[in-house]
Amino acid sequence: MNTSETPADLVAAEDVLLFVNAAITATGQREFRSDAVGQQLSLDFLHAYVRVNYRRVYASSLALDINDHNAVRIVLGLLETAGEASAEERRTEGRLIAARLALLPPQRVYRLFGEVRRAGINNRRTRAIMRDWLAARPDLGHDAVKYRGGVKTAARHIHLRCPEGAEPLAEVGAFLFRPGRLPRYEHRLLDAWRRAHYEQGAVAELPFTVAEGFAARHGMKREVFLKRAAPRMTRLERLRTHSVTQRPETDLTVMPLTRLALYVLSLPFEQRAARRTELTGALRTAARRAAGGHAGSWGRVHAVLDDSFSSSGSGQKRRRPLAVALAGHHLLEVLAAPGAYRGLWTSGRGDALLVRPWGPTPLGMRVLDALEPGPGGAAPDRLVIVSDGWDNAPAGLAGEVLRVWRKRLDPGRRTAVVHVNPVYDADGFDVRRLAAGVPTAGIRDAEDLPALVEIARFAEGRTGAAELHAYLDRRVALFLGEKETVS
Repeated sequence: MNTSETPADLVAAEDVLLFVNAAITATGQREFRSDAVGQQLSLDFLHAYVRVNYRRVYASSLALDINDHNAVRIVLGLLETAGEASAEERRTEGRLIAARLALLPPQRVYRLFGEVRRAGINNRRTRAIMRDWLAARPDLGHDAVKYRGGVKTAARHIHLRCPEGAEPLAEVGAFLFRPGRLPRYEHRLLDAWRRAHYEQGAVAELPFTVAEGFAARHGMKREVFLKRAAPRMTRLERLRTHSVTQRPETDLTVMPLTRLALYVLSLPFEQRAARRTELTGALRTAARRAAGGHAGSWGRVHAVLDDSFSSSGSGQKRRRPLAVALAGHHLLEVLAAPGAYRGLWTSGRGDALLVRPWGPTPLGMRVLDALEPGPGGAAPDRLVIVSDGWDNAPAGLAGEVLRVWRKRLDPGRRTAVVHVNPVYDADGFDVRRLAAGVPTAGIRDAEDLPALVEIARFAEGRTGAAELHAYLDRRVALFLGEKETVS
């Protein structure tokens, strides 16, 4: 740590890490131990506090691996308070906002534009950001059909000019604001939407979410409709709609790792066991893809993985903590040197594919097991703990074990210890920590684990605000540079 830094600098670094952890994990939804209202109030305070006191950091967070919910809140907060920023800050914020909007799912962006309109934010910069995003959409006609209300709201807010005639934008304008005026549309989806009002055959040509409404209107049988709509469904739509007795017609190996883990955990034990080769192979393939160039570079890795009852999550985030642990298990196996990985579940299970949320959280006992030397008598190079941090069997043992380990047995820090936590603690405005000397980072998707380990080192107290800001500046430069290269 830089000894020239003042106590105020250290507090600032802690505040930044607090917000980053919240922006990665919290979504304002109910968690196992806190309700949605508590989550939302906690997030409201953090966003307001960081935006007012650390506006540069608040905007820079858009370049980090934060979740979409908080990215949208940051964008809205920056646009609402543009008058509080300098001209240079507004220019940087505009670039960060445009780059982040390009990565967000379109439905979230359209909902954001609706919030912008309801908030009365209508300055020139905001209109330019919205106009540029709409202009970059690959098929505005598709958006007009699938997200009709959102496109209409955005077009009104920025006064999008939709001229008369047969131009694509003119057709979209007629579809949104003058429905029924044109006898037919040149755009395939716009015309399919027109015909779907009276022709069943046109229903299957529409995006699945739109087609569902028309299918119900025509009284189509669900099985017939799904069969016809299958060619136009996304991978996630196929997974959501297939029966638990049938396999989805999608390639599991191309799914993101954490999403795939959620799907695996949704299957009954019998299906998981029967499809062991397929599911395990898909998880390992996704893990290798997520690891990228980091594969095999972490040396000896031991992991403590939480599959206690609290990993069941909540009704809104069902099995999310357990899915992060399962995905992290497979990712850490790839990150470790060949044959140098050991994963320990809190339940004591040895079959990762058949894990389920069950029992207390004996993190301390598992940490003791994980710190034992592996083959050859060597201690692990890294110990990674994936847990919500509620160590309760017995309470506080994990923190005490790690404190004694670091102070008495490993003062030279030969073993790097990091705790990644997938659950936001609304009461503490942060993710729950195991011990003061153990770096902790919030995590939402296991794919982000390599980047989060880098962030977690700032929570260890050995680096200060200067290093943290330098890291944020590098992430911002990389984020904006990548977007400029793509464009």
